[in-house]
Amino acid sequence: YDKALDLFEQIPFALQNTSYTIIFNACAQLANDRAKEIGRKLLQQMPKHFHNDHVLLTSAIYMLMKFGDIENAENLFQMMKKKDIITYGAMMKGYVENKMYDKALDLFEQIPFALQNTSYTIIFNACAQLANDRAKEIGRKLLQQMPKHFHNNNVLLTSAIDMLMKFGDIENAENLFQMMKKKDIITYGTMMKGYVENNMNDKALDLFEQMPLNPNNVIHIIVFNACAQILNDRGEEIGRKLLDQIPKHFHNDNALLNSAIDMLMKFDDVQSAEKLFRTIEKKNIVTFGAMMNGYNINNEPFKCLQLLEEIKQHGFILDECVSAILINACARLGVISTCQSVIDQIPSYLCNNQRIRNSLIHMWGKAGVVENAQKIFQSIESADVITYSSMINAYGLNRMGLEAVDLYRKMPHHLRNEVTYVCVLNACSHSGLLNEAHSIFNEIPQKNKQVIATMVDCLSRLYIFDEAQKLIDDYEKSNPPSPVMYTAILSGARNSHQHILSKKIYDRMKILFPDEKETLKSGSILLCNTYSSVGDYQEAVNIRSKRIRELGIKVKPGVSWTEFNGEILEFKVNDRSHPQSKEIHAKAKYISGVLIKYGYNYDSSWITRPLREDETIESVLCTHSEQLAIAYHFVQQENPKFIQITKNLLTYAFTLLDGATKLIAKIWQCKIIIREHKIELGKHLATFYNTTYSTFT
Repeated sequence: YDKALDLFEQIPFALQNTSYTIIFNACAQLANDRAKEIGRKLLQQMPKHFHNDHVLLTSAIYMLMKFGDIENAENLFQMMKKKDIITYGAMMKGYVENKMYDKALDLFEQIPFALQNTSYTIIFNACAQLANDRAKEIGRKLLQQMPKHFHNNNVLLTSAIDMLMKFGDIENAENLFQMMKKKDIITYGTMMKGYVENNMNDKALDLFEQMPLNPNNVIHIIVFNACAQILNDRGEEIGRKLLDQIPKHFHNDNALLNSAIDMLMKFDDVQSAEKLFRTIEKKNIVTFGAMMNGYNINNEPFKCLQLLEEIKQHGFILDECVSAILINACARLGVISTCQSVIDQIPSYLCNNQRIRNSLIHMWGKAGVVENAQKIFQSIESADVITYSSMINAYGLNRMGLEAVDLYRKMPHHLRNEVTYVCVLNACSHSGLLNEAHSIFNEIPQKNKQVIATMVDCLSRLYIFDEAQKLIDDYEKSNPPSPVMYTAILSGARNSHQHILSKKIYDRMKILFPDEKETLKSGSILLCNTYSSVGDYQEAVNIRSKRIRELGIKVKPGVSWTEFNGEILEFKVNDRSHPQSKEIHAKAKYISGVLIKYGYNYDSSWITRPLREDETIESVLCTHSEQLAIAYHFVQQENPKFIQITKNLLTYAFTLLDGATKLIAKIWQCKIIIREHKIELGKHLATFYNTTYSTFT
């Protein structure tokens, strides 16, 4: 297109109407500053005798729409004395491309001509994007009235399938698909994409395996997406096989490789995702975003933040999506100084972006700096449901349940949705506000699975198991069982050392969810820990061995992160990888001795294995990852005033060494923030909460 404009600027003759049409088309395709200047100037200087050429004017309308210049396109359209169906089509297509779907339908209803196949395609697309009552009525009526001679038009029928899928009308989309005599790769892709968008990933994979055509790049992306969403053995097998068989000519397709990275990350296969990422020669900002989001999904926020330096080295500018991913990483890490450092690197033009500000509220809540979250919340003039939910959640994470309930009560009723309900019930749960939780739960008009699961979690935390079980029983009268609800009860049973109840619940989970490895893994860990907590280590060993044998899953080690002088450090249980590990362990032992002198007793129920001859309860628990992180700070400073620790531990209770940390804060007069990542169901449903220990605790 640039060469076409170069040649145009060299033309020594007066232009014909076809010349105008060609140049308008070139400008439309480029739509950059140069093209806009040439196109608008040419349109202004166009001789009057061309003003009745509807082909030429239609190309000018198309160009203006591509420029996003809706007003001048509309003026030109109104000025035209003779309009044909192509003119109407150009105008409607322009509206659709500029996301003005209602205007496209308004214009469609004014068309005085019989429709062409392209007109149907444009209108079906507009209806698909809107998917409201008006769009559904127009789209379905148009499809029913469509002349028979269009029934062999693949492009048209494919757009109709896409529309029906967007309506959630799977049955009619399937009927239309089956009716088509000649299906091409785009038809299959549209059908599979529709299944994925309607969360019917198994059907998408069924259709993929039936497809008699070689998959193109789009099919690869759709299948990778389906496999990433379904997260079972079949999905993993299909996804990996397809990835291994990718033709070489797709190895430079960034969109395809980005979707493959996302899939591998969803499989928990970080190593393969990293390997694929390194093979991509021409990475773009989306590639980095896919990788960084994958690290967050796998709870490796430190690695996510490390990629920020690579992004800067490539000269990429942070966009809204990647900025939100970075903020998410900061939220997961929860280190205040890192949060501020990353915020300072986000482009200033994004600071007023609603999505970014909502993410920042969420981040500061998770970092334990509620005041910063409040400031951002108060600065937003038009708070939406995510804004309110993020702030309510921030209060809840910091055990400010009453403040969360108060904000919920002030929130406009029309903004409340299931996310808000979950956030406020979680806040009540973490603050022990049973009466408030009951009151809010009873007020909710339509309780979905997530809302009921949150209430079950609240009741289980307070060991009200009969009521929690009744909620589950009532839910299952008209719904399939929910693994999250059972995991919540199992968590409460572990906290209250009820191994008989734990076994009963876990046995039930094995019957209900035989194919859900993540669910059974979480349940097995809880059951194992419950038996350990009552001293039955042999049964705990049996459960652990059986889990590895049957599920093929080993548990990732718990990690505690902390920050000192701008450096983020990672500690595992009994970690000896740090250069100062000798001093750190000695300091941890010293702190433990001081705690015992002050009357602290270590709780043996948190030891999940038999003690060796050279071990004591104290020696095992004082080398817990968070205790080593605290000891590290005392090695660096004789009397630190502030310590912040973030844990990714697979724990199902309040902080293991809650009393020890409180006493450390009191004895040494320092403020300690422990941010715990509590896994509810594998890594896919997780909540976080902060505990602040100070000299006043």
